[in-house]
Parts: sequence; C-alpha cells; structure tokens
Amino acid sequence: MSKVYMDRTDQEMYKNQLSMSQYIEKHGVFSFNYVFESGWFLLPIFFSIAMLMIYVFFIWYRDWFGKNTFIYRLLMLPTERITIYFAKLTTIMLLVLGLVTLQILLIPIEIQIVNSIIPSDFQSNFSFYHFSSFEIWGWMYPNTFTEFILIYGVGLIFVAVLFTAILIERSYGLKGILFAIVYGMVSFGIFIVPILLNEFSNGYFYSLEVFLMVIVVSIIVLGSAIWMANHLLKYKIRV
Repeated sequence: MSKVYMDRTDQEMYKNQLSMSQYIEKHGVFSFNYVFESGWFLLPIFFSIAMLMIYVFFIWYRDWFGKNTFIYRLLMLPTERITIYFAKLTTIMLLVLGLVTLQILLIPIEIQIVNSIIPSDFQSNFSFYHFSSFEIWGWMYPNTFTEFILIYGVGLIFVAVLFTAILIERSYGLKGILFAIVYGMVSFGIFIVPILLNEFSNGYFYSLEVFLMVIVVSIIVLGSAIWMANHLLKYKIRV
C-alpha cells in the first residue's frame, strides 16, 4: 500500500508539475488507515480465524481418522478422560491468544515499514493507540478487562459447545449428527434468552441485570457442555 501510494504520488506530481504542498492540498496525506482497511491487512486475519475454526474440528477428528487412531491411546491413559477435553480446549484458546499477540507485535513493525517508505511530510500522525477506533480492533482488543472476559468468554463457550457436539456425533454415529445439531441450537437459544428478554420488554431490565443474566446463562451453557462431554467420554465412547 505504501509503494502504491508513493508511485501514484510521484507520477501525478511529475505529470502535473505539482509541488508537495499542492499535492497534499489536493489529495491529502497518507494514513495508516489505508493499510488497515485494505485486504492485505484484513484477509490474513480472517484467514487465520478460518483456519482456527477448521482446527476446532481437526483437533478431534485427526485422532479418530489419523493413521494410528491416536484417540484410543489417549482414552486409555491413566487419568480422567475429561482432561483430554480440557487440553484440547486450552490448545484452541492459546492459539487464539497467540494470534492476538502476534498482531500486537506486528503493528509497530508495520508502522516502521510505512515510515521507511513514505516521507514524514506525506503522512498523517498515526500511532499504535489509534487502532482502538477501528471496530474489528475493538473486538480483538477490548478496552476493559470486563469486555475482554465477555468477548473471549463467549468464544470459549462457543468452542466448548462445538467440542461437545463433536463428541455427541462420535458417540451416536449418524444419529449423532442430528443430536449434535439440536444440541447446538438449544445451547444457542439458551444463550440469547437474556438478549431476547431485553428486546421484547423494550428495555425493561437495567444493563447490570442483563449482564448478570448473560453471566448466569453462560455458566449454564458452559457447565452443561462440560458435564455432557464428561458423561460421553466416560460412558458412551468405548475403546
């Protein structure tokens, strides 16, 4: 993006015999927003998220369909089987946080690359802290610890429900696919109950009350996912 901007700038200044100030007055200065809002920046992030979503399924099914059916060796370990569930869940969350951390480390480097290509006279003043104004950045990097817990907590619950749905399918075969879909829909329905209540009551509940209801249903959905997974691993999946 920096090279394209400078090439276009040089061509137009040469073609129209514009001074630096005239060009800036006509077209404005370069902003890192151009980089941040471009496909070069956003597509790798979305691609990484898509790969993580695929890995949520791959982390289980590779153990069943891999060359040595590794799942049987895992299930025969002298420990509680639910440990396998928690280990895989932790792996996914660490990969998500690793992606987030990588972006934090890359941003200052990318800003320095832009600074090395585009002269300071053609740039707007942009710092790392400006990223909080972007919507996607607000989702990846919440401003408060409470928002962080809410956003990534919802992600944790989503992965836990998917894991349990996979175990349902593994436990009941073809029928398990239907059971897993129904389970996922019921879990989603329970999770959005507080939001629907607040919408249909025309804002009758205070924000704190809605927040507490969300916390309660989140605990219910997560707790039921873990309990069901533990039950399936103990009694339904045989070695």
